[in-house]
Amino acid sequence: MDNYIPALDVVFHALADPTRRAVIHRLGSGEATVSELAIPHNMALPSFMKHLQVLESGGLIKSHKTGRVRTCQIVPLKLAVAETWISKERAVWEGRAERLANYVENIASEKK
Repeated sequence: MDNYIPALDVVFHALADPTRRAVIHRLGSGEATVSELAIPHNMALPSFMKHLQVLESGGLIKSHKTGRVRTCQIVPLKLAVAETWISKERAVWEGRAERLANYVENIASEKK
């Protein structure tokens, strides 16, 4: 497959879950502790930590521990991989839609 990029699988898997997307959205505003990130989510901390592990193993976030406090921050480079792929796909589909619109317009004008 021409556009198969293994890094995309990891990114899209991590972003497939609404909890993980919410974490990424929150970290877009700046780093936060695990406790701060967990507050809006109605789940036990061990369950929430699994979401963070998926994000961290995918390279979308990184964390560091100071004492007993773990702080997370976003890693924009991994998101850029997905953004680049989406942009290329958008360009392909916009081109196809434009060609289809031209085709329909030509058929309509021929019928007149």
